Amino acid sequence: MMRSLYSGVSGLQNHQTRMDVIGNNVSNVNTTGFKRGRVNFQDMISQQLSGAARPTEELGGVNPKEVGLGMTIATIEQVFTQGNLQSTGVSTDVAIQGNGFFIMKNGEESFYTRNGAFGLDRDGTLVNPANGMRVQGWMARELNGEMVVSTAATPTDLVIPVGSKDPAKATTNVNFACNLNKNTPEILEGASASDIAKGTWSTEQKIYDSFGNEHLLNVSFRRVVGNPNQWEATVNIDPDNAEFTQTRVGLGTTDGVQNTFIVNFDNFGRLASVTDTSGNVTNPEGEIVLQTSFTVPGANVDENGNPYRQTMNISLGTIGDMKNTITQSASKSTTKAYSQDGYTLGYLDNFKIDSTGTITGVYSNGTNRVIGQLALATFANDRGLEKAGDNTYVESNNSGMASIGESGVAGKGSLLAGALEMSNVDLSEQMTDMIVTQRGFQSNAKTIQTADTLLETVLSLKR
Repeated sequence: MMRSLYSGVSGLQNHQTRMDVIGNNVSNVNTTGFKRGRVNFQDMISQQLSGAARPTEELGGVNPKEVGLGMTIATIEQVFTQGNLQSTGVSTDVAIQGNGFFIMKNGEESFYTRNGAFGLDRDGTLVNPANGMRVQGWMARELNGEMVVSTAATPTDLVIPVGSKDPAKATTNVNFACNLNKNTPEILEGASASDIAKGTWSTEQKIYDSFGNEHLLNVSFRRVVGNPNQWEATVNIDPDNAEFTQTRVGLGTTDGVQNTFIVNFDNFGRLASVTDTSGNVTNPEGEIVLQTSFTVPGANVDENGNPYRQTMNISLGTIGDMKNTITQSASKSTTKAYSQDGYTLGYLDNFKIDSTGTITGVYSNGTNRVIGQLALATFANDRGLEKAGDNTYVESNNSGMASIGESGVAGKGSLLAGALEMSNVDLSEQMTDMIVTQRGFQSNAKTIQTADTLLETVLSLKR
C-alpha cells in the first residue's frame, strides 16, 4: 500500500510539471520564434519480490516478480520544428527557413535566437530592440573598388550607415552596342538637312565627370560614300558646348586625333576593324576599345595652364561577334546595349536583405553597395541548448560548440527578409495534451485516495 501511495505522489508531481510546460507553451503561442517544450516520462526503479529462475529438467523457468515504484521525468526538451512564416513588410525583420540561429552579443557573451525582429539603434547598429543585444555578422570592405565580405572572419557588429555618402565617380568605361541599318542612304555633297537627318543615326548616353556633374555623350554614324561596309562615327561630349569640351577619340591615345573614326564591317555585318584619324588600325581580333577625352568645365588647370581633361574608354564590342557588339544588317538602326560606370554623389536611402543574409545599401544615385552579411549558427545537438530568457539560448556542455557561417551553406537554412517566424505551438495539440495530463493527474490522485482507504480499513481491524 505504501508503494502505491508513493507511486501516486510521483505521478502527481510529474504531471504537474508537464502541465507547467504545457502552460508555458500556450502562453507563448504568439511569441516570435518560440519553440515549444515537451515532457517525456519514464518509469522508476522497480522493487523485485523474487528473481527469475531458469528451467530445469522437471520444471520450466519462472519469470521475475517486480513492483514498480512510480514514474519520473526523462527529459524536458525543446522541439525545434519550423514555425509558420508571416510577412511583415519591415526591412529589418528576418526569418530563418530551415536550421540555424541568429547570433547576438551582450558584451562578449554570445546568445542565439530564432527571433528575427531586429531594428536599428541611433548609431545604425542592427540590434534586438527588446534587449539591445547586437546582431552579429560580417561587414564588407572595399578591395580594388569592389565591396567584399569575408565569411571566414570572426563575426562582428553589423552597422547600417544610414545617411552615409557614396562619393561621385567619374565615368571610365562606356559599353556601346547598336545595329546600323545597311540600307541607310549615303549623305552626298550638297545634301539637304532632311537628307542629312535620314542618313544619320545618333545615340546619346549620360556620363559623369570627377565632380559628379552630368554630361551628354553623343555618338552619330553616317555611311562612308563609295564604301558599302564603312561608317564614319563622330563623338561629342555636350554637343551644345562642343567648342569648349574639344572631344577627341583615338586608338590607344587621343593626341593628334580628332573626334571621328571609321568603323569597318565584313560581308556578314560583323565588326571587322576601326581606324582613327591618325591612321591607327585595330588588331585583327579581340575587343575594340577607343580612348576618349574631353575638357571638364570648372576644373583647375595644370601647372602649365592647360585645362583638365577627363579620359574614358568606349567599347564597341568584340571583332566578329554579334552579341553586345556594334553590327550592320538590313534592319532598323537601334541601340541595343549602352552602359557606363559613372555616377553622381548619393546618400544611403534604403537597404535590403536577400536569402543569403547579404545586406545591400541602396543609394539615391542609383548605385547598390554591399554593406555586410548576417551570420548563422548551428549546433550538433540544438536540443542541448539552455534557455537564457528573452527568447534566447546559450551553449551547454551537451549542445556542442556553435558552427558559424553564412546561410544556405553546411546545413544552414535560408533567410527571408520582411518576415518573421511564428511560434511552433499548435493549440489543438496543446489542448489535447492538457486533457490527457489532467486525466493522468486525476488518476494518480485516485490511486492515493484508494490506498488511503485501504490503510483506513487495516487500521479499523483493531477494536
